Amino acid sequence: MRLRARSSWRLLGGAAALCVTIAALGLGVETWIARTPMPATLAETATEVRDRNSQLLRAYPVADGIWRMAVRPDQVDAGYRAMLLRYEDKRFYDHGGVDALALLRAAAQAVWQRRVVSGGSTLTMQVARLLEDGSTGRWAGKLRQIRLALALERRLTKAQILELYLVHAPFGGNLEGVRAASYAWFGKEPSRLSPAEAALLVALPQAPEARRPDRAPKPAEMARNRVLARMAAAGVLPVEAAEAAQRARIPRQMRPFPQMAAHLADRVIAETPELARIDLTVEAGLQHRLARLVAQTVARQDARLSAAVLVADHQSGEILASVGSAGYQDDLRQGFVDMTRAARSPGSTLKPLVYGLAFDQGLAHPETMIHDGPIDIDGYAPQNFDGGYRGDLRMRRALQLSLNTPVIRVMQALGPARLMSALRRGGARPQLPGGKPGLAVALGGVGLSLHDLMQVYAGLAAGGQGPRLRVRMEASFERMPRLLSEVSAWHLTDVLRDVPPPAGAPAGVLAYKTGTSYGHRDTWAIGWDGRHVVGVWLGRADGTPVPGAFGAELAAPLLFEAFGRLGTGFAPLPPAPRSALRVATSELPLPLQRFDGGRAGGQPADAVQLAFPPDGAALMLAEDGQVTLRIKGGEAPFLVLANQKPVVTGARRRSIDLPGMERGFSTLVVVDRNGRSDQARVRITRPGE
Repeated sequence: MRLRARSSWRLLGGAAALCVTIAALGLGVETWIARTPMPATLAETATEVRDRNSQLLRAYPVADGIWRMAVRPDQVDAGYRAMLLRYEDKRFYDHGGVDALALLRAAAQAVWQRRVVSGGSTLTMQVARLLEDGSTGRWAGKLRQIRLALALERRLTKAQILELYLVHAPFGGNLEGVRAASYAWFGKEPSRLSPAEAALLVALPQAPEARRPDRAPKPAEMARNRVLARMAAAGVLPVEAAEAAQRARIPRQMRPFPQMAAHLADRVIAETPELARIDLTVEAGLQHRLARLVAQTVARQDARLSAAVLVADHQSGEILASVGSAGYQDDLRQGFVDMTRAARSPGSTLKPLVYGLAFDQGLAHPETMIHDGPIDIDGYAPQNFDGGYRGDLRMRRALQLSLNTPVIRVMQALGPARLMSALRRGGARPQLPGGKPGLAVALGGVGLSLHDLMQVYAGLAAGGQGPRLRVRMEASFERMPRLLSEVSAWHLTDVLRDVPPPAGAPAGVLAYKTGTSYGHRDTWAIGWDGRHVVGVWLGRADGTPVPGAFGAELAAPLLFEAFGRLGTGFAPLPPAPRSALRVATSELPLPLQRFDGGRAGGQPADAVQLAFPPDGAALMLAEDGQVTLRIKGGEAPFLVLANQKPVVTGARRRSIDLPGMERGFSTLVVVDRNGRSDQARVRITRPGE
């Protein structure tokens, strides 16, 4: 004990003597300080992924698993800062790095009490020790800290020195800095700390391992209460507030750091590893709500079932939530696999696009009659999901019932290549197992990810031409090429809004489509309102079947619940465009009343062609306001549509004048008596423009 007291006296007395000596040396000391070798003050801090409002989504530790997070003094609770300075260095803003009064007081207390009562180190000296990872107990170490503290004070501002302390101070285990400590012990940013929390964080750096709350709760509580008592005595805290804080419970375990949008964060970090902070368009509150919803949904299902959900604003292209699995760390469900990016069979979710392309080509209209019956095309004989047939019905109804044989008839008329081209134009990256697309692509015979489908559906939801989906706040708005005409996109919305919703869900507020892949491996539901598009996938990450799983029964309820979690209500679906043809089947032009383009016998070789104008042409209106079309091939009579409205019917000549055309972009379609069609999108101008 005497040796310890003698050692303390020597150390502190020597430090005090050094202070007096330094003060007496005058100008020579300045040269000594100026020549001080400086350690690095820019330490590596955690890479952070934040949401659109700067809320932390996920953080990544630095080397050796150390949690050290960037923070500025103004980002830390003012009450904590007041306690820290009062407890550790009350003359921080007055001294030049070394507080001679504090050192002399500490030395006198050590001699009188025969033990170290207070250390006498300033915050600047503590920063010097932290930067060099040095000790405090030896004379050489103390001398080095004093010299470095004096040098720091001459090269940095007080705010910068305080920031270094807030970033580097030890708080137990692998925690460095007040921000990491606040997350680990209280699960929140240090901007708002209670008096009890602030006092604990003031006390911990003095003995971070001996006072770790999870391992030594009693010493931690005693140290915290000593800080509170001193703050009350100094008038920093009201006595009542200090007494109440002393009764607060000490945290008994470290909390996990935020891990929201984990798959998405991993991906953007891998893409830009050089960035220390990445701001995403994701909204943290929505992300959290949907992650909980997904976890609750699969908890009631198969133990290996996983799920994924994407939410986007189809007007801005911003992805607002991305849940890649039912549990990032759930090994049984292979939660580490990001199912928003995994290529799977989309089932029936491509059927709306097939019909939309047929509408655009002038092959059909939602009220066009089509036959649902057995079909065999060169040995390909698909059946409906339930094995039954409905006979003649409107295309509207065929799509709502998600029947297979009608859509294959339409696909045969369009050609699979046209669907593949539309998918790529819409921003998807389809994967074909066999290389060449066949008719089966209309029923899901192609690999697409949930993100791919969301990109395509964003185009449908935004009137046929939507934005490219983006997840970074700094990414600029980019509009995709047009996928469908505005009229065709609206027809799909009008058809799919009448699909019956799941039990208990509101009707008519969403346009949505479900899908189930072959063998019940994947179930899908994708829908949109006037502002948002939401996509849902459920299945097993390893691709094995989920017996009895159907999109309408499993994915659709999750889709509607996800929309409910948006907290914004359902945005109204768009009204019909002025050019939309809204008539009964009997009022359609004759070639559109019944679809015959997909007969198994094939089409005549002499297909109709729009010889003039070519696709993409810019046309100037004639003086009489007419545009002339020239038709090659096909069989009369011909039907001509401009923006899906019939403008000429029963034409037998191959040179046709279209009256009343308006300036701007128009889609012109010619259909022959056999239902074959060709189209061109042109820009019409007036003389002088």
